[in-house]
Amino acid sequence: MTERYAALIRPVIDRVYSTARAAGRKRGRAVIERFGVHPGFVLDYYFGLLARPLSADGLAAGRVYQGPPDLYAELAAGIAVVVDDGSWRLTDLGRAVALAVQDAAAEGAAELWALTPVGTMPGLAGVPRLAELVGILLAAGAATGGPAFAALSPVFEPADASPALLLLNRLGALRHHRADAHKAAWAAAGLTAAEVRELGDGPVRAAIEADTNRRDAPVYGWLTEDERLELLAGLGALAG
Repeated sequence: MTERYAALIRPVIDRVYSTARAAGRKRGRAVIERFGVHPGFVLDYYFGLLARPLSADGLAAGRVYQGPPDLYAELAAGIAVVVDDGSWRLTDLGRAVALAVQDAAAEGAAELWALTPVGTMPGLAGVPRLAELVGILLAAGAATGGPAFAALSPVFEPADASPALLLLNRLGALRHHRADAHKAAWAAAGLTAAEVRELGDGPVRAAIEADTNRRDAPVYGWLTEDERLELLAGLGALAG
């Protein structure tokens, strides 16, 4: 049951998160212009970096399909430094940039999710409950998540965090639970990231996706059946 659910909710989570981040892109560009530095990987991982240094293994796992980022740009810009264990830590400037990026992303998400072109859409009223349910999943994922998830969760949550900020940050981290599961699945099949990118439809792809669902599914077992339906329907009803 939860394996099927993991497959069903995956595109819903991806849609909700990606459209919300896109809604905050204009505000994000304003942050870059205001500080005069490009945030680099801070744009993708601010919700983890604000909570703790980002491990080298976690960064590599998060970017397994894109390849290594131009980390020297962050060093040159003075927004991050490498600490003794190889992890990346935000400087004071980097933290200020990351907080501004987070605020911009959350504001964009709230603006998008407030839209209710159809009267039955919940708008922002449904966001606090969705954030609560995703929070349960993040806590459960500590036992089953891979290196990227472990590096980015728990997420940074300021005391005055809005429901939109909570949901956005938690979804951002939750996506890495499945990403880690996918990497483990194709690695177990003897493939590389480059080979997976070139892999078309067929029995090999289907087997990898099935194994990914199996590895991703345990977190959803921490929700009741009714809660799983509530999460799927609630996310699906958000604008974007």
